[in-house]
Amino acid sequence: MKDSSKGRFLRRYTELPFLIDFLESKNITLLNPKYWDDRNDSYYLQQYGVATGLSSIYSLCLTETNETYHHWRVFSHGASGVCIEFHKGMFLDRVRQVEGLRAEPVIYRTLDDMRSKPPETEELPFIKRHAFGDEMEYRLFVARTNHETITLKIPVGLDTISRIMLSPWLPKEVANQVKSALRAIRGCSKIKIYRSTLVENEAWKRFAKNEI
Repeated sequence: MKDSSKGRFLRRYTELPFLIDFLESKNITLLNPKYWDDRNDSYYLQQYGVATGLSSIYSLCLTETNETYHHWRVFSHGASGVCIEFHKGMFLDRVRQVEGLRAEPVIYRTLDDMRSKPPETEELPFIKRHAFGDEMEYRLFVARTNHETITLKIPVGLDTISRIMLSPWLPKEVANQVKSALRAIRGCSKIKIYRSTLVENEAWKRFAKNEI
């Protein structure tokens, strides 16, 4: 399948415990979207399950866009936030080996769009309101019948990781310890790990004094 992606990377904003779980298990976890903050989004996925008779729904949200303040604040707020950046082509090759998994960009539509062309059932898992368009979401989605667990684990090798970014609100001194702890995990010694400088960047600040 040829990928019509916008960029070379996919980014997953999450929290440090979920990152550790991923690095230790080499599995990425899809969750039931029932309790997502965007109730419209959650409702569409649940309705897909109703329409198809597939009662077990699992999803994971990533983004195709570069680092943004919005993503840090909404999806990984606080000092424990992290961003896992994946090599997009390699990552998609791995996850698409899972039976029934769909990995597609989200389509953002307005109410007027929906009135003029209501969505087909197969489109429901990948439609979101236009106001969320800046998120540039890329979604993994699986629907199954009577799966016994509340999560779905998918094997994804650590070689798919481009780099890991730690929260811009994590103190620098603590960030160094976190980097050491993460690199001590088996297979992680060579992973690139950075603390984001989004909210405090020394190179940016120098321009205020006309420095180069």
